[in-house]
Amino acid sequence: MSIFSSINISTTALTAEKTRIDIIAKNMANANTTRTTGGTPYRRQMVVFEEAKPNSFSKYLDKHLSNINGQGVKISRIVEDESPFKLVYEPGHPDADENGYVRLPNVDIMKEMVDLISAQRAYDANITAINTSKSMLMKALEIGRR
Repeated sequence: MSIFSSINISTTALTAEKTRIDIIAKNMANANTTRTTGGTPYRRQMVVFEEAKPNSFSKYLDKHLSNINGQGVKISRIVEDESPFKLVYEPGHPDADENGYVRLPNVDIMKEMVDLISAQRAYDANITAINTSKSMLMKALEIGRR
């Protein structure tokens, strides 16, 4: 375990949360998109995180010799939400069916805002963790100078 492990772990979380924020922004931007290239309404996307596993023998050995159980977080995949589309009666809409109903994306702006606030708070917490680690390392250097 290096002295920079905590910073490296927080860095992986920052990258993951930034991607999560980007996907949330994409969902919000497409909340009213009734037709994609596939011909269907936009389908909400979600980011799936998983623990980053060591990928070499030295990292594996390092993991088992230290108290830190993981190497941070990574994005395993981005999945589409399979919940049904919303149906709205709007007969004048170009994408309305024969009954006058338009299928709208399954994006709920309130849910996206809650997810955005959660991702932003996680991002901020990891920046605080990095700054705290930096501060502790600087204090350790000051002690070494004396």
